[in-house]
Amino acid sequence: MHTLPTSPLYILLALAPILMVLYLMVGRNWGGSKAGPMGWITAVLLSLLFFSTNGELLLVAIGKSLLLALFVLYLIWMALLFYHTINEAGVITAIGREMPRMAQDKPAQALLLAWIFGSFLQGATGFGVPAAVVAPLLVGLGFEAGTAVTAAMIGHAWAVTFGSLGSSYLSLIAATGVSGAALATPTAVLLGIAALGCGTAVLWLTGGITAVRRRGLFMLAIGLLMGGVQWGVALAGLWTLASFSAGLAGLIVAITYFSWQSRGKALFDGRKLAAAFIPYLILIIVIVSGQTFLKPTLNQVQITFSFPAVATGFGWQTAVADGRRISIFGHAGALLFYTSLITFFWYKWKGAANYESRTILKKTLAGSKKPTIGIVTLVAMAVTMQHAGMTQLLAETLSKTDLFFPLLSPFIGALGAFMTGSNTNSNVVFGGLQMETAVTLGLSLTWILATQTMGGAIGGAFAPAKVIVGCSTVEGAADGKVLRLTAVYGLLIIAVIGMLVWIFSFLHAA
Repeated sequence: MHTLPTSPLYILLALAPILMVLYLMVGRNWGGSKAGPMGWITAVLLSLLFFSTNGELLLVAIGKSLLLALFVLYLIWMALLFYHTINEAGVITAIGREMPRMAQDKPAQALLLAWIFGSFLQGATGFGVPAAVVAPLLVGLGFEAGTAVTAAMIGHAWAVTFGSLGSSYLSLIAATGVSGAALATPTAVLLGIAALGCGTAVLWLTGGITAVRRRGLFMLAIGLLMGGVQWGVALAGLWTLASFSAGLAGLIVAITYFSWQSRGKALFDGRKLAAAFIPYLILIIVIVSGQTFLKPTLNQVQITFSFPAVATGFGWQTAVADGRRISIFGHAGALLFYTSLITFFWYKWKGAANYESRTILKKTLAGSKKPTIGIVTLVAMAVTMQHAGMTQLLAETLSKTDLFFPLLSPFIGALGAFMTGSNTNSNVVFGGLQMETAVTLGLSLTWILATQTMGGAIGGAFAPAKVIVGCSTVEGAADGKVLRLTAVYGLLIIAVIGMLVWIFSFLHAA
């Protein structure tokens, strides 16, 4: 039986590592690679000084956090490799050149680029790529700089959880131990609703009520399609392909629709556009194969370690457990590596100009450094807090909100993404907290965790770190203005979905 101190001072101390990260990232504009280590150090010192931890407990927490971080980073490293493999071949440039030629009115252009194409890019790559690629395209079509970046940021936000080949979703599974199969339906449902919110926000941003009236029905149809495809693919267990497949389905239907509208006029080069999607076809084949009939063979070699039981001086215990299991050859990161390799040799065979492996690897390594430091240290902070009983103390405090907690839950997820710039990090930092609070209150665990990652996905759209990336490719876009605009639309979407979850939870409890 644990006897965690429950005084306001100890509650504040338990919250201090999170407040430290928030202050450094928001107040001091530090990146996650600098704020993460400070958050971890704060958690370690406070756990030793006030929560009666010991060296053995901290070593166990470090070991578990390294395995968990490696599980997430394996995917992130390989996703960056895939992105640079196709970007150096001119794939993103080719798609960006042909896509805007399909739609002629501005609301349709905004939806096609900021919402549909941005979501597709998020599904396959992520890491700020959709905003950085889409915003300049919108400016080139005549959209004001701040509006273009805001639309690009908010448009793809709904696709973040299952995007980047499912990195945020896998981090939620890893951080909580809840199965992906159990989380699939509630997560896909909430993100499907968020997709409609993001599409509406893009229309309102780029044309107000007139744009909503003109293209609202088109947005609704495509939104239901993308949400439905995402749910179906996630339910089938192909989490790494859920957002990607949803964005691809939206693109195919939109391209078909706009081609029909043009009635034979050559507005874009269909052959060039089709050729640019070859790497994504390879990606689909490799991932579906690796997660179906090849899965037993690829998963034969796995690494994990068993960790002993540890306890604090207050009696908070962590039982004997294995660390996160990592499949060397069957992990989603490994499948991305195979895809990158096949794609590289394909473009080499096609004679792509100035296409060198050295350049691809150099850019991948350069882009991996900061995310690696940030994720390792933030994961270590979260695991240390869990083992010290700090997370449990916060959960018990939040449980006093009773049935109002589901309304608060998505804003916690958004806060994590806002302060770290990443839904993946938000799920790692707050996933355990949300889980323990849901259990304490007797709420639906899967719906609360789905609410956490939905909030984190939308909250990432107005994270300062993401806003800076979005503005970096557009001259004249003011960071402050974009952050304010994106926050307004993002918080409205979160509030509406939070209210729906709260009503569902209230009725379920009644």
